[in-house]
Formats: sequence, C-alpha cells, structure tokens
Amino acid sequence: MQDLSLHLLDIVQNSLKAKADRIVIEISADTDINMLYIMIKDNGHGMSAEMVRQVTDPFVTTRTTRSVGLGIPLLKEHCELTGGRLILESEPDKGTIITASFGLYSIDRMPLGDISDTVAALVLSAPAVNYLIRFHCQDRDFELDWQDIRIQLEDVPLTEPAVLEWIQGNVAEQQQYIFGGVLNEITG
Repeated sequence: MQDLSLHLLDIVQNSLKAKADRIVIEISADTDINMLYIMIKDNGHGMSAEMVRQVTDPFVTTRTTRSVGLGIPLLKEHCELTGGRLILESEPDKGTIITASFGLYSIDRMPLGDISDTVAALVLSAPAVNYLIRFHCQDRDFELDWQDIRIQLEDVPLTEPAVLEWIQGNVAEQQQYIFGGVLNEITG
C-alpha cells in the first residue's frame, strides 16, 4: 500500500462484503498527543469473537479465492511501526469498528493520500451504501453524510457525474482545509 487512503479503501471493501449499508469513516489528527486516527464503523454482519482474535493473522481469511488475507495484518503492522495500534471490535449481526492509530509525525507513517479519490471509488463501487465522512483536527471539523445528500437530490443518483464531482471536490477541499499544515504531506 502506498498510502493510508488505500488501507481505508481495503477495509471499507471488507465492510461491503459484510453487507453493510451504513459506513462511518472518521479521520482525526490530535497534535497535542501526536496521533492520527482512522476509524471505520459499519453495520455489516460482524464477526465472531474467535474471528476477531484471528483476523490479524495473514493466514486467516474468509476469502474463498485465496488462503491469505493481508489487509488488516498490514494495517496493524503500519500502525505499530509508528507507535500506534489497531483496535478491532465486532459482534455478529451488529457490525464492526476498526480504529487505527498512527504516530502523527512518525517518519514511518505513510501519507494520508487522496481521500477524495477513495470516496469516489466507494460511491462508484457501491452507490446504494450510505457513508458518513468526518474529518477533525484541532478546531476544524467537517462532516458529509450521504443520507443528507440523497434527501437534497431526491431521485438524482450519486453516480451522476456532476454529483460525484461535487462530492469528490468537497472532500478534497475539506481534507486540505482540515489537515493542511498538520499532516506534513499536505501543505496549505
């Protein structure tokens, strides 16, 4: 993985496979304690306690196409390389919450990447899913809820090019505004 947005895409794809129709994505930076957090919460079918214990093992996967699942183990490794950690909470029929923390200014932290491209890929791959995107850093906050967008648009699909362009542009602008100057790879 080249950046954290690709990890985010991988984890959300797991949520989609778990039949989630509501996925919350929160990204926050806390400069006081030097931490970056990425949280993904879904209402999918969840995992058993045994699967939660085993999920960070790359040789444990629910996939039938191959016997190796590297997404969560790689994310866990990237967290730990920066002084952070991965917390996974899940219950069958209730959903899953994954919280990844990273040392904000660690030399080993991957760049955040382009969250707007990730969001566009998610909309195109699963247009019926309701996402809630939140950014937070210091005194700056941003929230974009697909349910609110759907109410405003009525019957216009989110995959309509002008709508998708607006969503992507809004997320990119807010990523720059919220995290610019704090995440060393985003200037502004």
